[in-house]
Amino acid sequence: MDALHLLSACRDAGIDFFTGVPDSQLKGLCDTLYATLGVKEKHIVAANEGNAIGLCAGHFLATGRPALCYMQNSGLGNAVNPLASLMDAQVYAMPCLLVIGWRGEPGVKDEPQHVKQGQVTLSQLELLDVPYMVLDKAMTEADFDAAFAEIRAHLAANRTAAIVVKKGALACSVKPVYGNKHEMTREEAVGVIARLAGSRDAFVSTTGKLSRELFELREAAGQGHERDFLTVGSMGHASMIALGIAMEQPNRRIWCLDGDGAALMHLGAMAVIGQRKPNNLVHVVINNGAHETVGGMPVCEGGLDLCALAMAAGYRSVCRANSPETLLDAIDAAMSAGELAFIEVLCAVGAREDLGRPTTTPQENRDALMAFLQK
Repeated sequence: MDALHLLSACRDAGIDFFTGVPDSQLKGLCDTLYATLGVKEKHIVAANEGNAIGLCAGHFLATGRPALCYMQNSGLGNAVNPLASLMDAQVYAMPCLLVIGWRGEPGVKDEPQHVKQGQVTLSQLELLDVPYMVLDKAMTEADFDAAFAEIRAHLAANRTAAIVVKKGALACSVKPVYGNKHEMTREEAVGVIARLAGSRDAFVSTTGKLSRELFELREAAGQGHERDFLTVGSMGHASMIALGIAMEQPNRRIWCLDGDGAALMHLGAMAVIGQRKPNNLVHVVINNGAHETVGGMPVCEGGLDLCALAMAAGYRSVCRANSPETLLDAIDAAMSAGELAFIEVLCAVGAREDLGRPTTTPQENRDALMAFLQK
């Protein structure tokens, strides 16, 4: 079904504000929103799903109209608190429409980080007392309209309700244009860092294409993967994992390879790291201004100044790079400083079409890294 039909039904229900965190399963919706609304007054790409629910609450309080909040089903974890303690009928009884991408749907092959969440998505909504409908590829517009009538009734009764979207159920007929002015690719930047790091150094890489690129770079170099923790899920938590390792391995340099969207999602982690100040941690954030792994929608409208945030948080050595040459200088400065370091790397949006995925399981990744760290 064309996402334009879903948005038309939403507007008929009084929904005129849209927010959330992008998801590849919802690419048809996200692309349509960006192509038709951009990121302006009526559409905000939120830092995390809980923030997005808060925005929906504020919109309802100011206008009396529900908003639409889109997310991957993994984002339900970030949204549980405001859904249960803010929006619920036993608290403020405020409506919003959740549009949730169903990753890891039982019976549909997906990546390991989505399996558990896929199994519990519907039961999670039931536990939260959120009524829902399921949208799949076979559903016609007429079928959707009939099912959405019930959703609309729940919204009118000040209840939050959800549309759970199966793989391939939403299409986009109006294509957006994503991108930025930078030329260095993320894979090129990761390759420079991986080549210059010491043989005893360990890496924690964030969820998405960055970890996939690190894995393939090791493969291409004929190296093992025992030095790398590939954070395939848990978006936004790579820096805390890296901090935990750095504190227990003070004689080993730890590199956190983060993304701008991931870092923003749980930005408080930078404040904790900045106060702890481990002198063996280098926090690298690849900033392409986009949620590129799940489609390309902008992060903070592309205007996130990560160096300023790092300095405010208490990082001691802060650098920015926008080319392989300036990245070499930044890495040299970070390795020479002998103190908590931060490198913001400005990169282009995009990745290789043939980019693969890790061929090791998460448990194999865990065991190999733990053995490496004990050497």
